[in-house]
Amino acid sequence: MLIKAFRIVKVLQPDRLFRHRISFSIYPFNDYFKGFEKVEAVRRIFGEETEEALRNLRVEFSPFIGYMGVNGSNGHLIVNPTYLRNGDRLDIYLDVIHELVHVRQRMEGKDLFATDYSYAERPIEVEAYRYVVEEARRLRLSDKRICEYLEVPWMSKKDFEKLAKALSVKRKQ
Repeated sequence: MLIKAFRIVKVLQPDRLFRHRISFSIYPFNDYFKGFEKVEAVRRIFGEETEEALRNLRVEFSPFIGYMGVNGSNGHLIVNPTYLRNGDRLDIYLDVIHELVHVRQRMEGKDLFATDYSYAERPIEVEAYRYVVEEARRLRLSDKRICEYLEVPWMSKKDFEKLAKALSVKRKQ
């Protein structure tokens, strides 16, 4: 439907994955996420360095995180395999875009975990969500659907309102 530019090609079973975590659980991004080097939003994130950045990016699978994130110590993408297997494909796609912005930010030396601001006001989060909103609008998602994506369990209603306003997304009524 909307997302034909990429494919998620492999997802390990959590029990098999857990056994692998003890010895080796880091995999090349391109082995699990195909076609992202062709996605215009990703090309805007990394520019001319897109292919190299994705080729060098690694994925850690961990059933101990909620959805996705970036490992602050090594810059790897961390993915919950259950989310990857069962999550909404559009949300997964937008999450990858969001996390790739954080990968680039870390490459630039930015602190991904600074606590000087609330979550919704952190410049790194606003920038990452801005890329997501641009891509969501390119895909012709409604503001209602974008708000559904933005409204996450770890963000208060007040922070959600701040973020939506900062991103010029009309909040759902």
